[in-house]
Amino acid sequence: MDYSSSSSSSSSSSSSPSSSITQRRSANFEPTIWSNDYLQSLRDDHFMDEKFKSRIEKLKESVKHLLYETKDIIHQLKLIDTLSQLGVAHHFVREIKDAFGTIYSVMNININILKDDLFSTSLLFRLLREHGFKVSQGVFDGFKDENGNFQLSLCDDIKGMLSLYEASYMAMEGEDALEKARVFTTKHLEGIIEKDDIDPILKEHIEHALELPMHWRMPRLHTHWFIGIHEKEDNMNPVLLEFAKLDFNILQSTHRKEIKQCSRWWSTLNLLDDDLSFSRDRLVENYLFAMGWVSKAKFSFYRETLTQVNCLITVIDDIYDTYGSIQELELFTSAVDRWDVNDIDYLPKFMKICFLGLFNTTNDTAYKVLKMRNVNCIPYLKKSWLELCKAYLMEANWAHSDYKPTLKEYLDNGWISIGAFPIFFYSCFCINEAISKEALEILENFLIIMRQPFVIARLCNDLGTSTEEVNRGDVNKSIQCYMREKGVPETIAREHIQDLIRETWKELNTKIFTMSSLFDVSLNNLAMNIARTGHFMYDHGDGFGIPQHKTKDRVISLFIKPIPFDKM
Repeated sequence: MDYSSSSSSSSSSSSSPSSSITQRRSANFEPTIWSNDYLQSLRDDHFMDEKFKSRIEKLKESVKHLLYETKDIIHQLKLIDTLSQLGVAHHFVREIKDAFGTIYSVMNININILKDDLFSTSLLFRLLREHGFKVSQGVFDGFKDENGNFQLSLCDDIKGMLSLYEASYMAMEGEDALEKARVFTTKHLEGIIEKDDIDPILKEHIEHALELPMHWRMPRLHTHWFIGIHEKEDNMNPVLLEFAKLDFNILQSTHRKEIKQCSRWWSTLNLLDDDLSFSRDRLVENYLFAMGWVSKAKFSFYRETLTQVNCLITVIDDIYDTYGSIQELELFTSAVDRWDVNDIDYLPKFMKICFLGLFNTTNDTAYKVLKMRNVNCIPYLKKSWLELCKAYLMEANWAHSDYKPTLKEYLDNGWISIGAFPIFFYSCFCINEAISKEALEILENFLIIMRQPFVIARLCNDLGTSTEEVNRGDVNKSIQCYMREKGVPETIAREHIQDLIRETWKELNTKIFTMSSLFDVSLNNLAMNIARTGHFMYDHGDGFGIPQHKTKDRVISLFIKPIPFDKM
């Protein structure tokens, strides 16, 4: 099916007088595959019918009853994990909190309560960490030999090995036992899937995990996959399955409605017409990022606002990366610093249009935040755009002067140029219903937990896009920086970047699992989901810049095509 009613053109010229004497590069970005006409044709109200709302409330009560009547600890853990992977655990926060409170108390009395059960011990460890409870890697000591290595006999317990593998990715800095668990389980699980006699559903679970561990996966996409695999399992609970399918489709309807609204905004803004037509048109993909960061139904304002932010980041990125001269980029950065629409006449036309789009959209968001939160966020939003443009300008100067940054220099700037400041500050004001004066005063301190997810997103982006970007003249990425510093081939450099991603995840886990936030758990979840969405978008190549294949299929499954549902 062709989702675009027409192809957008790419231009490498501008109507500004200065453009005629400025040599322009063109990245020849592919046009969008999602036209506004197509998006507006999508139906978004089917699962909003009252009969579905009534049915899901009945199913919710049945699941609550199931949670309360399940007393065995192992069965409780399995049920909670299933609810989480089905994407419906947020409906039962109080019930799950009560269950974990009881489990944690019992565990403190008898730490060996699940002794010799690798599957359940690993599951307990992972779930406790996910829900903010302190639990030591020492719970796995009973599964080691006298030399401190994991017992080889554990390899016969395939489900236990898979559970330990997933738990190992909850590791914090310095937790060597969990690193050993990751290496041990990865090696043996890779061998297990080569065997002919393995259960096909279990094999699918293992392949899915080895491709990317659960802790690193975008939750919404994992939910879609897990609903499909759970339906094929012998122990499938039909009540849970129906509830999960219906809940997925209802939330999908909300997301689809938001995409239509965002597309109307983007079409009305018409930012990429003529003078800015050289930039990537990625409205749907930018919404996909926002949904990956925060997916719950009540956060529509967040997703619609962050989609706008992402679209503006994309355009500004393309101006700095491929189109503007150094002199023009310095002028644009100064304009963002002054933030004065009466002082932009010196800019070329394409930059005037971009600045006005940025200025008006930012002020519109600030107006809405002021009405909803009684907070003036303009100073924070303005600063966030300035920090982004300064990071872009740094990279542009590197590229134009042929400067080769060290890996450290690159990452110190690269975590900002991936969009950290606008995404963080807009998120603070759009997620939280109430922001205290105390929180505002130390707002920038919360960037301490945000560097790691943006570093991960940057490194994932580099792994998926660097070869093509460097070929078209962009600044060297992390891979090329390491190749040059260490004198190693690209394959070795890519392995190092993968190692660096793992170590950065450990740093992020340490901060998430040990720090509290004035903004409750919402920013902690955001931090992890930013990293996860980086994996999602770039683990199979440039899923943003070249979205026709993997990203297109994911958009269809997440936003367009409901999960088959025949109960009603």
